[in-house]
Amino acid sequence: MTERISITPTHRYRNNDKLIGIGNEFWDMSERNGLAGLVADLESGVLRTTAGHEFVPDGHEFINFSCCSYLDLDSHPKVIEGGLDAMRRYGVLDHCIARSRVQIPAMLELEDSLGELFGAHVVCSIAASTATFGLLPLIASGHLGNGTRPLMVFDKNAHISMSNLKPVCADETEVVTSPHHDLDFIEDACRKYARVAYVCDGSDSLGGYAPVKELAELQDKYGLLVYYDDSHSLSAYGERGVGYVRTHSPVLDERTIVVVTLNKAFGTSGAAIVLDGYEKETLRVIERFGGALNYSQLLNTAAVGAGLVSAEIHRTPELSTLQDRLYRNIKLFDSLVHTEQTGSTYPIRLVPMSDETVIEAGRRVFEAGFYVSPVFFPIVARGTAGLRVMMRAGQTEEQIRGLCAVLTEVGASPAIPAPGEAAR
Repeated sequence: MTERISITPTHRYRNNDKLIGIGNEFWDMSERNGLAGLVADLESGVLRTTAGHEFVPDGHEFINFSCCSYLDLDSHPKVIEGGLDAMRRYGVLDHCIARSRVQIPAMLELEDSLGELFGAHVVCSIAASTATFGLLPLIASGHLGNGTRPLMVFDKNAHISMSNLKPVCADETEVVTSPHHDLDFIEDACRKYARVAYVCDGSDSLGGYAPVKELAELQDKYGLLVYYDDSHSLSAYGERGVGYVRTHSPVLDERTIVVVTLNKAFGTSGAAIVLDGYEKETLRVIERFGGALNYSQLLNTAAVGAGLVSAEIHRTPELSTLQDRLYRNIKLFDSLVHTEQTGSTYPIRLVPMSDETVIEAGRRVFEAGFYVSPVFFPIVARGTAGLRVMMRAGQTEEQIRGLCAVLTEVGASPAIPAPGEAAR
């Protein structure tokens, strides 16, 4: 019998053996301790995990501090009614055909509304990851850009929805990984290559913003193209909620591409690709050759209707009121617990823990009536585990103070009072 050939992986861009081999231990521990796979029935009060683990008695209640709906717009009565109205108006939930073939005007309405909100062209997608899957290969081939195949520089901490595209982009051009927001690394690449595209988060999922002003200097100096996923700051930051990148970057033209999810603070569903300076011909290339952007996986009518209402709320004083409530809650948290994100408007705080203590700490917080997400490898680098706390506009002072008291009990660092300020 002929010996069969075994395949040796290259691990050039990913290593599932390592990701799953190490990561699964933490996920299994999380599930056994009731911190993953939760199924909470609000009516019956039954709480369980998808694996069937029973870790707390029925009726256990908790406050969720691990939700990305930073302004609580996902439960806004007008947003919910907007989804229902759209379905009544169009008489269909999902129009299952590629948009380049036939489409109803629903999504065009939303794209026009978001385009006015951002002051740019907008193409909607079912998810930010779908948008990224469609766009990055087109950037790599030079069809989205100035026609030159760029060196694709992926930030080391780029969200997995972006970093997963490394091997696909590598079929079109050269791909490298940079240290986190390393401006020297990026500038060195710009000196060596005719064209460079830098792929990163505008607002990191573990807290903090990209150095958009410094990157803009490289854009002006070398023509650097920057691809931002700014999902975590949409709605929560900036006038009319346009996000951190569009608020602070002085380069808003074809050298800057921004993708944002509508599932977080915007409060609805789907994603938006925000494009400045591109002609209709380029938009057609995106629509026709952007992979799943053009499959029959478009935003359903309910999501479009909810999005239209949320966009209108963004044009009213109510948005700034919600933002102020969020910032007030963030400031209160920072006055009680110290993290590396203290002092930022960013709505996520990462409370450091060790790999050995993070699951037990998360369990104790949950048993006290609060849910925060334990994060561990491969979500974060090995040895940098922590509890991820997400702040929202609707959280009460009592809830925040209660959470912070428990966090300090499990090892969080108390806030450091400013000089002359008495500790609370």
